[in-house]
Amino acid sequence: MTGKLGPLLPQDQREAQDKRLRDVWKTPSGWRYWTSVNNSEIGLWYGCTAFIFMLFAGVLALLIRLQLAVPDNTFLSANFFNQAFTLHGTVMMFLFAVPIFEAVAIFLLPSMLGARELPFPRLSAFGFWSFAIGGVFVCGSIFFGAAPNSGWFMYPPLATDKEQTGIGADIWLLGLSFIEVASIAAAVELIVGIMKCRAPGMRVNMMPLFAWYLLIVAGMILFAFPPLIAGDLLFEMQRMFDWPFFDAERGGDPLLWQHLFWIFGHPEVYIIFLPAIALMAMIVPTFSQRPIVGYSWIVLAAVGTGFLSFGLWVHHMFTTGLPQISLAFFSAASEAVVIPTGVQIFVFIATMLAGRVIFSVPMLFGAGGLAIFIIGGLTGVMVALVPFDWQAHDTYFIVAHLHYVLIGGMLFPVTAGIYYFYPFFNGKKLSDTWGRIAFWLMFVGFNVAFFPMHFAGLRGMPRRVFTYPAEMGWDWFNLISTVGAFVFAAGFLIVVADVVRPKTRQAPAKPNPWNAGTMEWLNQHEESWGIRSIPIIKSRYPLWDQPDLRKNIEDGRYYLPDAETGHRETLVTSVLDGAPQQVLRVGGSSYVTMIAAFLLGGVFIALTYEWWWTTIICAIGTLIAILYWLWTGTAQIPEAEMRDAGLGERFPLYVSGPASVGWWAMFITMVGDGTAFASLIFGYFFYWTIHDDFAEGQVGPGWQWPLAAAALFVIAWGCMLLARFANTRNLASTMRLSIAVSFLLTIAGVAAGLMGPYQHAMEPTLHVYPATVWILAIWTSTHGAVALIMQLYCLARSYAGYLTADYDQDLCNVVLYWHFMVFTAVVTYLTIGLFPELR
Repeated sequence: MTGKLGPLLPQDQREAQDKRLRDVWKTPSGWRYWTSVNNSEIGLWYGCTAFIFMLFAGVLALLIRLQLAVPDNTFLSANFFNQAFTLHGTVMMFLFAVPIFEAVAIFLLPSMLGARELPFPRLSAFGFWSFAIGGVFVCGSIFFGAAPNSGWFMYPPLATDKEQTGIGADIWLLGLSFIEVASIAAAVELIVGIMKCRAPGMRVNMMPLFAWYLLIVAGMILFAFPPLIAGDLLFEMQRMFDWPFFDAERGGDPLLWQHLFWIFGHPEVYIIFLPAIALMAMIVPTFSQRPIVGYSWIVLAAVGTGFLSFGLWVHHMFTTGLPQISLAFFSAASEAVVIPTGVQIFVFIATMLAGRVIFSVPMLFGAGGLAIFIIGGLTGVMVALVPFDWQAHDTYFIVAHLHYVLIGGMLFPVTAGIYYFYPFFNGKKLSDTWGRIAFWLMFVGFNVAFFPMHFAGLRGMPRRVFTYPAEMGWDWFNLISTVGAFVFAAGFLIVVADVVRPKTRQAPAKPNPWNAGTMEWLNQHEESWGIRSIPIIKSRYPLWDQPDLRKNIEDGRYYLPDAETGHRETLVTSVLDGAPQQVLRVGGSSYVTMIAAFLLGGVFIALTYEWWWTTIICAIGTLIAILYWLWTGTAQIPEAEMRDAGLGERFPLYVSGPASVGWWAMFITMVGDGTAFASLIFGYFFYWTIHDDFAEGQVGPGWQWPLAAAALFVIAWGCMLLARFANTRNLASTMRLSIAVSFLLTIAGVAAGLMGPYQHAMEPTLHVYPATVWILAIWTSTHGAVALIMQLYCLARSYAGYLTADYDQDLCNVVLYWHFMVFTAVVTYLTIGLFPELR
């Protein structure tokens, strides 16, 4: 970086640059508006859809409270009540709490990072459509009496019984698996965007705290969601094909589901909580009018919270008869997470004390939310103690604790964020008067609704009961809670009304109305894409410390001030130092993301109803759409090697390997995939450890076929390495031959991996041992099939002239996939070939 400004062009030339930029980045109109992939539109769609789902879940909550308001109530039937509380929890956790922060991040991050765009806008669009389709499918089931009714945690054996649950459990399992695709897609976009698309000069220790928190949360998603996907796979195999993963009579164990679910479920709480703290990390310095106190401490505390959250899941299982050492360890871990959480709250308090706090509406909601969260944290310390948990487990005390943590730790900060960032989105402020009324109604209503639940729980009221007799002494607690719930709902409806009311006569807010110091307020309500030119950042609060920054950006005196090539372009920078490395061309508006999402949705919906031919047709269509997307939208050979980016600097238009965002996306995706695989391996050894004889006389696959399969995959991997080496030497024929040999070896490896359990006639419906062997073999074979498609894709790109020695991003990414592929194959086949024989 030169550190200098570009020339100040005449007004007419700047206007011409502005026009070219707007023409390139403009949003389609009419029907084509829905093909837009601008992250601002995607973030807006995400947020609005998530709020609609939240309002739907809120209505269900009010129905639940009406049913419980008085004893022996017949307002709702038992079945509808079960569907309502199941969908309430499911929607709030999966369709609102996580997606709303993904929406905010996708909407804000380009401007906050000083970028033109995040690296994969089409992936964001694909994620949104997957989320919307899956959400409508799951929520719509209640209108047909087919909603899941076993709780948002779906515990077996109840949820695996088709007669008890009907199709609702399948809708939950497959619908949420589809929605989790959207979450992982968003995680990939956010991680790569934060790491590689920051403004030049924005080193990692200068990133906005919001970006730090979202980076941590996106990383947590990669390790928390895949175990649930693995559990969903096992669950659905039992429901569809009677494979006994959770059937104790045939060697299975329902506790495996609890382990896999809560390995996801407890980090999920912090996946929800940390982005809310991220909003507070932006709001508190602004309304204290000083930089955050202890920047490094709060970053380390956020990392510590994310790390420790994965060591707490067993405290949801204290009553299942675990060994004493497990109880002690997980109880201690549950207490330890209080430390980094407390550090973050004390940092906010210190910042407020060091500045002059302006108690605006955003600050009011934020402070109220922290107060509520602290109460939830104190009851969390109580339930982390094993003796107390034994008494309070599955009572309304837990319901109260959960809502104090989630609503205080998430919904109040989200509402603060709405009031804070609304001028950024709309250019106008929300009503200060309406906001204060809404806050006090919500704050008082919430405490009236949920505080009495502690006492109802301590008096023995269990969760998930649809009615109760009058003599239990719970009636007044429930009546008060119901009144409080409606007061809380009234307060939130005022917020909704304030957001949607017409504001045509309201005066626009001034630029940066809160006098914030971070980059997003440079682009307040001006463009649907990033900033006018990509600046050089020199501090954590550039609007406070670089006084001429806005003018220089608007004058186009930094990087990429023009769109002279006619492509959508942004700047890629180094991970640690934020040094510019590449001019990245991102995808424009396209139907392919919608088509791919709808076809993939068809796969999951057809599987729910066991429409096998429809499933196959949609799966083939999804594959074709994705291949077309990749062929036309990524790693295109540019018309020139270098691009003049401004300030007298030139950067490449095409890079491959670890320097490319595509390589990072593949790596991050495979980390998530590896986590799901590790969960299946965990399940295998879970069964191996809880049984004296895991196999119980069942025949195994032997060791010959599995070891042969492992060897074939290792050799195939070696051929792919040889192909990459040959390509770098411009030996196209050798490269193609190596890929072809690897292709044949992969086919042989897939066949050998399946031959062991097939030749030994392992029947997966008889016992959990053959079922677990088959699921691992199928998992690895499926990944082998994906590898075959990738190899054919590379050959096709090579023959089409798009894969050469200089343009080898496709091959580098496929070889990276093969590193994970060979690891998966070796671990799988050594596991099923050598265990349990070695016990």
